[in-house]
Amino acid sequence: MRLARNILLNLSLVAAGFVFAIGDLAAQDAPILERVMTSDTLRVGMSGNQPPFNFRNRSGAMAGMDYELATLLAGAMGVELRIVTKPFGQLRAALKAGEVDAVISGMAITAQRARDMLFVGPYMVSGKSILTNSRALAAIDEAEDINRANLKLAALEGSTSQEFIERYVPEAQLTTVEDYEEAVQMVINDTVDALVADMPICVLAVLRYPDRGLVTLAELLTIEPIGVAVPANDLMFRSLIQNYMDGPAGLGILEELRSMWFDDGSWIATLP
Repeated sequence: MRLARNILLNLSLVAAGFVFAIGDLAAQDAPILERVMTSDTLRVGMSGNQPPFNFRNRSGAMAGMDYELATLLAGAMGVELRIVTKPFGQLRAALKAGEVDAVISGMAITAQRARDMLFVGPYMVSGKSILTNSRALAAIDEAEDINRANLKLAALEGSTSQEFIERYVPEAQLTTVEDYEEAVQMVINDTVDALVADMPICVLAVLRYPDRGLVTLAELLTIEPIGVAVPANDLMFRSLIQNYMDGPAGLGILEELRSMWFDDGSWIATLP
C-alpha cells in the first residue's frame, strides 16, 4: 500500500503542476483552488468522533479512513493538511461559510445537500441500521416497524439518520446528539431504545462493548453513497479533487483503506 501511495503522489504532483499552471488564467473562477495554493494548505472539516470514519486515538492523533483519505488528497496536491474539527451538524455550514475547503466526514450524498454543495465520489457505500439492546428491535425488516410513539430513538444531529427518522419514523421520539459515543451510552443505559446510524457505526459499538448485549440489524434499511463535499462555487477545485480520487480508486488504495478500517477491527484497541 505504501508503494501504491508513493506512485499516486508522484503522478499527481506532476499532473498538479500542469493544472496549477493553467489555473492562474482563471483564478477568479476557482476561488477555493486559488486559496489552497496561495496558503499552501488544504483545510478539511471532519467531526473527529465518527469511528471508523474519523476519530482521535488514545494519543490524541486523528485517525480513520476519512483522515487517511484527506492525507492522500493533500499529499497529491502538494500542500499541508489542516484538519478542522467541528460537530457533524456544523460541518455543512462551515463549508458554506468558507471555514473549510472540503468536508470528509462520512457524509452521505443526498439531493438536499447537493443544493448548496458539490460532491466528489462516492468513496464508499453505507446505509442505515440501528443499534439496540433489544433482540425484537434488531429483528425489524423496515422503518415502519419502529414507527411507534412509545419508541425513543437517537441520531447524530444534522445527519441523514436524523432525516431518516423525521421522514420515515415520525411517530417515534427523537433525541439528537453531537457525537456517537454519547448516543451509544444512551442505548447502553436504556435512555433510548435504539440509535439510528450508519451500519459501520453500529457494528463498531457491538464489537467495542461485547458484554453490553448490543445488537444491530442483519440487513440495511437504506443504501447511501458517502462522498467528499466541496463548495459549490468552484468547479475547477471539484474537478481536481475528483481526479485525485480516481487515482486511489484505480490503484486499489480506496479498497485497501475500506478493508483496513471496516473489515479489520485491530484498530479498535487504539480508541480512548
